[in-house]
Amino acid sequence: MVINSLQKRLGLLILLPVALLLLFVGIFGFIYMRGTLLAEWQDASIVKLQRAAHQIDMRLGRITDWLHLFHHTSQGRGGPVIQDWILEQLREMKGVESAELKWKDDRGSESSMMMGMGMGGRRSSGGRRMMRFHRAKPFEVTSPRYDAQKGKETVTLTSQLKDASDKVVGTLEVTVRLDYLLEGVKDFGWWQTEQACLIDEAGKYLCHTKLVMKKGIFFGETDEPFERALLKAAKEKPYGTILGPGAPPEIVGGFYRLRNAPWTVVLFAEGDKVLAPIIHFRNYYFAGGILAILIILIFIRSVVGGMVHSFTAISKTAEKVAKGDYTKPIPVRGRDEIAQLTQSFNTMMEGLKERDFIANTFGRYVDQGIAKELLKRPEASRLGGQKREVAILMSDIRGFTPLSETLSPEKIIALLNRYFGELIGVIEIHQGIIVDFFGDAILVFFDPFDEPVTSVIQEAVQCAFAMQEGMREFNREMRSENLPSLQMGIGINAGEVVVGNIGSESRAKYGIVGSPVNLTQRIQSTAEPGEVIISDSVYRYVQEDVNVTRKLRTTLKGVQEETTLYAAEARVVKEPIIMAQET
Repeated sequence: MVINSLQKRLGLLILLPVALLLLFVGIFGFIYMRGTLLAEWQDASIVKLQRAAHQIDMRLGRITDWLHLFHHTSQGRGGPVIQDWILEQLREMKGVESAELKWKDDRGSESSMMMGMGMGGRRSSGGRRMMRFHRAKPFEVTSPRYDAQKGKETVTLTSQLKDASDKVVGTLEVTVRLDYLLEGVKDFGWWQTEQACLIDEAGKYLCHTKLVMKKGIFFGETDEPFERALLKAAKEKPYGTILGPGAPPEIVGGFYRLRNAPWTVVLFAEGDKVLAPIIHFRNYYFAGGILAILIILIFIRSVVGGMVHSFTAISKTAEKVAKGDYTKPIPVRGRDEIAQLTQSFNTMMEGLKERDFIANTFGRYVDQGIAKELLKRPEASRLGGQKREVAILMSDIRGFTPLSETLSPEKIIALLNRYFGELIGVIEIHQGIIVDFFGDAILVFFDPFDEPVTSVIQEAVQCAFAMQEGMREFNREMRSENLPSLQMGIGINAGEVVVGNIGSESRAKYGIVGSPVNLTQRIQSTAEPGEVIISDSVYRYVQEDVNVTRKLRTTLKGVQEETTLYAAEARVVKEPIIMAQET
């Protein structure tokens, strides 16, 4: 659970900053690009509307140029001839359905001059009287109307001709097909793909890209606030753009007013279509962000997952080690810090395994140096052993049973612990191997390994002397604490025994087995308090180093013949400086 939590935290610490960064960049980029695209659309729409209006103005301009030229004939000579020629030119222009000059007589009735009439009552080539006019009112463009005879929608450019008294004496009318005026406009791609219309000053639809439009509906008459705002702006400014409600806006629009006609070209577009590139970019961006997160997750599982796998292996192995189950070492992969940690853990596990093996096999009171020496021997790690000659020492407290009856259990255990603590330190100094504790008795042997037994026999005797010397210091401490003194007897023997692991696969002890062990126990029983009793097999090796205080022959249990034993004490050697004085 801890490892899984670590993996989640690592994933969160890596993914959260990346996700927040991607989100921040995405939102900021979307807002920035949205504003940029809307500004670009506004600029582009004005250009498109300008081009569309320019196309219509150009077609109307060709006609109005002739109308202006006709107005200038009012004061010049040869007016009827020029006027006839102008009318003829107008009729021959592309898109013009008719060009008529209508004069009014004194009664107010009109007569049409198809080929033109001269001024001052003269006859023109048409044979009709020509009227004089002083000036002309600027022409007006009518709304498109359907011509049933021709089956087409047309618009009429009308100019009133007035005399010097400002009385209307005639009109000049030029009828033009609407599809001709819009021909260039419809060639623009936006006309087919966007919603666009042509409206007059009142907002009446002159044409619309939608195939079906309700007749009689004016632009801005609906409940759409956007249309009303766009119509209001179109009346106030010659061109511009309007953004609808929403962020991004649901709809955007632009308008451009014509110069030669009281009409306005209006363009609509849905916000989603205008922002389609940024919307696609947003979708691709978030898809890329999700892909990046997935790649990071894969990276975490491959890299961090490997780390977590190592941690998991170490954790599970540590749990087994805590239960005493030493499994195989964890494989070390790579050379990074995780590999170093794994290697260190394997080293620690081997050390614990060796320590537990020493504790389980050789007991708690075996010197580590001796234990490591024993581990080098093949028989030390398996059940069984081999025969070899060793020195055996056994000590026991004299009169401990009656003493224990006078003390509480707590004091008895405390006293024994202090007693054994004193002796164990001495035994370790002399490299003795403690086999076991039998109540208040200790069984120790001294292993020569592959060396002669002489040295270990001498070491065992010196250890016994040191133990008795330690008891004298121990008893002084006991008396100072008003505790009873203890007296100890020690027996030492030497002989051939079986040395090795004794027990089972689950629990074994490194010890010795053989009759010399039992004989050592019986020799120890003959020792008086404070004595060290050695057997004849020991005395042969140390007779030059000890003083014998008493010699006894006794029959030991299990031995048919009498056994010679020696009560020994350390031989005092004269100091070299004293020898020099005597000399």
